[in-house]
Amino acid sequence: MKSYIGVMLTAALMLPATISAQDQEKKPVQARGSVIPVPLPPGGPPPRMSDGHVDLSGVWFPGPTGKANAWSTLREEGPKQEPIPFQPWAKAKRDAMTRVELELSSANVNCTPVGTPGMFTDNAYVHMIDTKPGLFIHLIENNNRWNVVHTDGRPHKPKEEQEPLFYGDQTAKWEGDTLVIDTVGFNGFTRLDTKGNPHSDKLHMVQKLTRTDAGHITYKVTVEDPVYYATPFTNERTFTIANTELLEYSCEENNRSLWEGRIKIWQVPGSEKLRK
Repeated sequence: MKSYIGVMLTAALMLPATISAQDQEKKPVQARGSVIPVPLPPGGPPPRMSDGHVDLSGVWFPGPTGKANAWSTLREEGPKQEPIPFQPWAKAKRDAMTRVELELSSANVNCTPVGTPGMFTDNAYVHMIDTKPGLFIHLIENNNRWNVVHTDGRPHKPKEEQEPLFYGDQTAKWEGDTLVIDTVGFNGFTRLDTKGNPHSDKLHMVQKLTRTDAGHITYKVTVEDPVYYATPFTNERTFTIANTELLEYSCEENNRSLWEGRIKIWQVPGSEKLRK
């Protein structure tokens, strides 16, 4: 019984605390752990592809350490972002939304694509980039998300041929050692980031990726959307090489039900004893 109480007490102490009932929605105070995160030092010059451009390939994690810091003693610094220039009506609506309402717009809740720029800005999981001459491939283990962009500088499709997509109509080119991805043609069903900031189908986005050394990528995205925002604004963050691989992840973690359903359908002799 004592050990059980101890476990419950420890779990309770690990839960988020709040300042007051009124501030619960806006000012959460997170309990911290005992780990001091150590930034990964620069890892030498970035590798290059056969065409001479910087190779962005690798498995990456948000932040400076290349791993999750859930037990950090320090609150992680957020990305560098200019003040968001909401249109007045959009700011009023955004301020009135509860955390539950914001979460209900999440792709992770709805099992939908995170879209552009969500592959970078609405993702807390490791992600893999593979660049080849003329091609940028981006994978996330969460919900088997992927994105492919041609980097040969081809133009956008004619407007009349553009379909409204989660990832938009994308084209990319190299400007020195920086890959610049230009995107239009959105469907408006995704978010800009984990905070739930919206965008419309009028969004125009420019993403810039620079591998500053072997272990780090600087990512900068400029957002232009006259429906929700009065002026364009920029967000910048760092991704660090991660000593890991992508894992299988299903948005519907219902494996036991899937297993039991297979047993009921196929009646494999003895299979019901293999998994409890």
